[in-house]
Amino acid sequence: MKWKLLLLIFICFKSFSQEKDLNYFITKAQNNSPLIKDYNNQIKSATLDSLLNRAVYKPQVAGNLNANYAPIINGFGYDSALSNGQSVSALVGVNQKIIGKNRINSQSDSFQLIKEALVLNKKITLKDLNKAIAAQYISASASSEQIGFNQKIATLLKQETSILKKLTQNAVYKQTDYLIFSATVKQQDLVLLQLKQQYQNDLALLNYLSGETDTTFINLKKPEITLKNVQPSDKIVFLKQFEVDSLKLQNQNEFIDYSYKPSFSLLGDAGYNSSFAYQAYKNFGFSVGLGLSIPIYDGNQRTLQHQKNEAALATNLAYKNNFNKQYKQQLLMLNLKLKQAAAVENQLQSQLIIADALIEANKKLLLTGDAQITEYSIAVGNLIAIKNAISQNNSTKLQIINEINYWSFND
Repeated sequence: MKWKLLLLIFICFKSFSQEKDLNYFITKAQNNSPLIKDYNNQIKSATLDSLLNRAVYKPQVAGNLNANYAPIINGFGYDSALSNGQSVSALVGVNQKIIGKNRINSQSDSFQLIKEALVLNKKITLKDLNKAIAAQYISASASSEQIGFNQKIATLLKQETSILKKLTQNAVYKQTDYLIFSATVKQQDLVLLQLKQQYQNDLALLNYLSGETDTTFINLKKPEITLKNVQPSDKIVFLKQFEVDSLKLQNQNEFIDYSYKPSFSLLGDAGYNSSFAYQAYKNFGFSVGLGLSIPIYDGNQRTLQHQKNEAALATNLAYKNNFNKQYKQQLLMLNLKLKQAAAVENQLQSQLIIADALIEANKKLLLTGDAQITEYSIAVGNLIAIKNAISQNNSTKLQIINEINYWSFND
């Protein structure tokens, strides 16, 4: 019984103290996303559509059985010259379309372009999902970091409170000094409680975005988000969309031209076909034929369809050029913000050195009874504000890097 209790305590401790990283949540989100599964199925369906299209151009074989009886009663009935009185046919028919290789390849290309468009949409969806998970992970990690240093401040203040209480009892400090410092400690306890609640909410939202229902209070590893090498703009998945759309329109132009070329079909059947009028046992045979369709005039639709596609191509090019300009401007702004965050970090670090030195000096003065409690409380408040600002600035910097990687890298 004792070892079972120890095992239960170990499991509970392990579940509470476990750490999870960003890749864990990204993997969960991708596995749980119905949209990703939808795109996977659409891509599979597009492959099957291509195979179905090729199957259409293979010989189509069908069996047909027909039996007909048209009686003449008292001179009334169908004209036997038309109905033959009775007939039976059991035929196997074959229909083979004669299509040029270029047209078949063009149709195959159209399905391939549909598949490429779906793959691109899936990649963009993955990028959007990864970006959202990373952004929320950064926010949750920032809350966790703030809990860490605010907990240290709370521990420090409580240690100083016990020292101040003894000095107050010995009349080194006034009762009001002790109360002022105690109020600072209580305020820090409230801040710490609010940060823990914020962290719980951030974790809940992170699990929600990942498609999980886990409510376990866990620790997050420090986010390892680094700036990746910027890829050439023509390799970026967002611009690939415009390229695929352009190829689709060009492919449609080819289809328009092919639809105005003559089309051939080979026809044939074999079997039994008889009216039983004469030597029915000899009515086994076969037939062959040729079908030819030649477009002549359709009201100039061909030219109008080409003009329509040319207008769509011009629109696609305009959107591509505009996106390319905005894409470059977006990266310029993000890199500028990243430099600004680095400059702010340098300023905050220099302020932190002074704030830490001031706290250490006040700690020594407190022991000798020379510290000004009000000034000490202000110094503690300044230290907390600087630490929070550093954490927030670091979170902002990671969010900017996450944004840059989203726009400039395909993964």
